[in-house]
Amino acid sequence: MARLSSYAPGTPSYVDLMTTDMDAAKAFYGALFGWTGEPSPYPEAMGYTPMMLGDAHAAGIGPTFTDAPPCWNTYVTTADVEATLASATAAGGKVIVEPMDVFDDGRMGGIMDPGGAALMLWQPLNHIGSQVRAEPGALSWVELNTRNAARSKEFYGTLFGWTFNDEQIPASESSPGYVYTQILLGAAAVGGMLQMDQSWPAELPEHWMVYFSVADCDAAAAQVTELGGDVCVPPTDIPPGRFAVVNDGQGATFTIIALSPEVLAHMAGQAD
Repeated sequence: MARLSSYAPGTPSYVDLMTTDMDAAKAFYGALFGWTGEPSPYPEAMGYTPMMLGDAHAAGIGPTFTDAPPCWNTYVTTADVEATLASATAAGGKVIVEPMDVFDDGRMGGIMDPGGAALMLWQPLNHIGSQVRAEPGALSWVELNTRNAARSKEFYGTLFGWTFNDEQIPASESSPGYVYTQILLGAAAVGGMLQMDQSWPAELPEHWMVYFSVADCDAAAAQVTELGGDVCVPPTDIPPGRFAVVNDGQGATFTIIALSPEVLAHMAGQAD
């Protein structure tokens, strides 16, 4: 798939992992996705490592700065971090990361939406975010798991100009029927939203889930276990392909998905 050179404001553009063991995480994702990376040369970066898929920047791995458990962060591109933080506060969110420069790469901030899901903001300079999408080992999708879809739509629609398309997914042998919401920026689908119903653990907070493409979901799920991770949701067929929810060796949760040929062709067309 073609390399990306920019993202429109309002587009999820990057993900990074905050972890308690960077060496173990880099070994885990290197084996699973083929990532390589060298730590940032800046001492202030505390070993933050841009992870490469071939010659393309795919994601980042850095140290946790609080007692929070390891997690994957989702970033949305903005033209003005300060203005977006102010809009988020006015719409009922909270600022959790004050605006800051990230060397000459860009400017970042972070918010918590009214449901408690954290989301990062990225104002690019020399670093656009992920340069590759949907190839095996690359970011393919982000998804908000929320307990109040109506509230989330109002907040994010105000913040980024997103619109939403609800689709009823029929029941199957492996899954009950449910409503899946596509997040649209103009005509482009840039993410998804899923209502967390009573089947979800009550203690699980609202959150953004990151999806990475794999060539074979079953083989990748088996490899996760071999590498010291856990499979939370076993490989399951859904309309876009076959997916599994997994944890890495430090407990950070993410999704792997083998996208269908039709979805891959559609995404290739959008990239072009």
